[in-house]
Amino acid sequence: MDTIIVLFHNYVAQSAFWGWFGAQLLKFFITLVRYQTFSWERLVGSGGFPSSHTSFVIATTTSIAIKNGVDSDIFILGVVLSCIVMYDASGVRREAGKQAQILNQLIHYFKNKQIPVRLDGATLKELLGHTPFEVFGGLMLGILIACIQYFVVYGGAI
Repeated sequence: MDTIIVLFHNYVAQSAFWGWFGAQLLKFFITLVRYQTFSWERLVGSGGFPSSHTSFVIATTTSIAIKNGVDSDIFILGVVLSCIVMYDASGVRREAGKQAQILNQLIHYFKNKQIPVRLDGATLKELLGHTPFEVFGGLMLGILIACIQYFVVYGGAI
C-alpha cells in the first residue's frame, strides 16, 4: 500500500500521468469543438492531435531531466525511448493506419460485390498514428506539463 502512495506523490509519475491525460483531454475537447460531437473514445483512443504517446514519454523524460539532470543515464534512456516512440507514432503506426484505410475500402468493395469477407470486427481502426505536427504537439505539451508540475505544483523544488 505504501508503494502506491509513494507513486502518487512521485514527480516523474505525476508528470507522466498528466502528460498522457492532458493530451487525451485535449483530443476530446478538440473533437467536441471541431465536429460538435461527443467522442468518449477520444479520452482513451490513439491517433489525433496531440499525440498522447509522445506527450506521455516527453513529460516523463523532461521531469527526469529536471529531477536528475541532463547528464544522468536515466535521462539519456528517456531520450532514446522518446525518439523511438515519436518515430513509431509518426512512421510505423501512421503507415499502418493508411493500410487499414485501403483494406477497409477493399472490404467495402467486396461486400458490394457479394464476395464474402472474414473479419472479426466491422472495420479496421484507421486512426492509429500521427502526422509530424501531431507528434510535435505532444512533444510541446509534454514539456509544458512537466514544467507546470515542477514550478506550480512543487514550487520549483523537489
